[in-house]
Amino acid sequence: MPRRTPAATAVAAAAAIALVAAPAAGAHVSLHPNAIPAGSFVTTQIRVPNEEDSAATTGVRVQLPSGVLSALGATPPGWRFAAKTRKLAKPIKTDDGTMTTEVTEVSWTGGRIPPGQFADFPLTLSVPAAAKQGDVLTFKTLQTYSDGMVVRWIGGPSDDKPAPTVDITAPGGPVLDVTGGDAGPPPELPAGAAGGGSSPAAPAPPATRTVVKQQDKGLAIAALIVGALGLLAGGAALATRRRATS
Repeated sequence: MPRRTPAATAVAAAAAIALVAAPAAGAHVSLHPNAIPAGSFVTTQIRVPNEEDSAATTGVRVQLPSGVLSALGATPPGWRFAAKTRKLAKPIKTDDGTMTTEVTEVSWTGGRIPPGQFADFPLTLSVPAAAKQGDVLTFKTLQTYSDGMVVRWIGGPSDDKPAPTVDITAPGGPVLDVTGGDAGPPPELPAGAAGGGSSPAAPAPPATRTVVKQQDKGLAIAALIVGALGLLAGGAALATRRRATS
């Protein structure tokens, strides 16, 4: 398992849920980001929408893929986090020591997501060691409402209630949130996902600078012509005065 960093732990401990107006009808439970490199220890958020008209969401249970050795959930005001574990058939040695259990399920209870809103539940977890590039991890989720109804997000990508999924990408790559990958693998990763910054702004083209110079020359020539006309007019006036005096 990759070594946990203090920054990752702090993110999981300090993250809070923000209630936001729910997206368009047909939204489903999803994970963000949803494209995660193999061998990572990352923070993702389980996005849970409330599409009911009169009942609040009061509980969220998520079944984790096999092989998750560590999972840390935030405990925002009004919500309680819990995790279930089971004993491994064979202990696994990691940078943090020998692991004898894996996390099988996480849950949040006690809070409320009002109708027409959604909440993000932060979860920092280790990607299973067996997960390789191209794999799709499934996070089956049960959503409980205040009226006792339970919505089971456990189906395939084309089902009405699809389970949220995460795509595993190449080790060492970026953590991405790819459109179209909420429930099933995204069509393809964006070009240049491996890194690279934006291109610097291009300088003004030479033609633009040439036009400016030509305009400057035109103004100078016009000024010379006006000056010459002024001199001619002054000379004519002086000659007229001399003839009048004679």
